[in-house]
Amino acid sequence: MLPKHIAIIPDGNRRWAARKKVPLAQAYSKGIDHIADVLKWCKKHKINTLTMWGFSTENFMRSKKEVGELFRLFSQKLSEGLKHDYKKYKVRVRFLGRISELPKDVQEKMKKVENETEKNDKYTLNLLLAYGGRQEILDAVNAAVSSGVKKFDEESFSKLLYLKDSPDLVIRTSGEIRTSGFLPWQSSYSEYYFSKKLWPDFAYSDFKKALKDYSRRRRKYGK
Repeated sequence: MLPKHIAIIPDGNRRWAARKKVPLAQAYSKGIDHIADVLKWCKKHKINTLTMWGFSTENFMRSKKEVGELFRLFSQKLSEGLKHDYKKYKVRVRFLGRISELPKDVQEKMKKVENETEKNDKYTLNLLLAYGGRQEILDAVNAAVSSGVKKFDEESFSKLLYLKDSPDLVIRTSGEIRTSGFLPWQSSYSEYYFSKKLWPDFAYSDFKKALKDYSRRRRKYGK
């Protein structure tokens, strides 16, 4: 059995840059381009939903130079993806998180990408930007309070979250064995796979190892 929805915490770009002795921007550029590789792998294995964590709320605390360079790359890659990858892979792209906290020009390009890919229904790419798991839950609670809801169940609460469905498999690269607040509500019964590879070095062979490991597991959902 293969997963239908994979989520990835693509960790290790900065360590990769340090080991390779290359500019951090080069590592980030390679890391962003790597998403297209994973889309290709997902398509090969008929995995129709991919969720990637691109930028956390905590990442805003990094240096202005690093954050500014990352946003510049986001803007550039969004334009390139619209011309090539999104059409090639027939993927619908969605951006989830506190999007209003991102630079206006990046927001505008993101909206354009969403509008021009919304009719693609075969594959979905969710990109989590300005995302934090606790912030997502707080935003959902505040939305409920604002709407006057006094009581809700799990199903109705889930509809208030950025991401409405749950990943079957969560992969984290770089050897770190923690979730860092990634999809705490949605991943409560997800399977986890931790790879020692830094994100830019995470290869198709590593991806297949994660799928093979997942296929051996028996998901009981507490039953």
